[in-house]
Amino acid sequence: MPKLIQNPTRIKSTGNKPKQIDEYIGCVNSQTNAISVAQMRSPSGWMEPGQRPEFDEFTLVLKGTLFVEYQGGQLEVNAGQAVIAQKGEWVKYSTPGAEGAEYVAICLPAFSPDTVNRDFE
Repeated sequence: MPKLIQNPTRIKSTGNKPKQIDEYIGCVNSQTNAISVAQMRSPSGWMEPGQRPEFDEFTLVLKGTLFVEYQGGQLEVNAGQAVIAQKGEWVKYSTPGAEGAEYVAICLPAFSPDTVNRDFE
C-alpha cells in the first residue's frame, strides 16, 4: 500500500542564518534511508560550511538563485535550473542574492548529519 506523507518535519539548519528545511521523505520524517526529499527556503545572505557528503545530491531551484562553490569554481543555479553534486565532491551552498532561494534537494542515499561531513566537523 502506498504511504501518504501527511506533513514534513522541520529539520534544524546549519549556517550563518536560519534556513527552513522541511523533510518530506528521509531518515527523520518517513524513516526512509534510501532517499531523502526536502524543501529548502534560505534567506538572502545565507551560507553554510563546505561539505564532502557521502551521498549524491540533486537540487532543483524553484525561486531565486542558489550558489554552489566547488573545488575549482562556482555555479549560479537559477529558478528553473538544477544541479547535481556527486558524493565525495566538496561543495558549499549559499544564497547571497536579494531574494534568497527556494529549492528541493533529493539525496541518494538519504541525507544524514553523520554522512554530510561538514568542514567544521
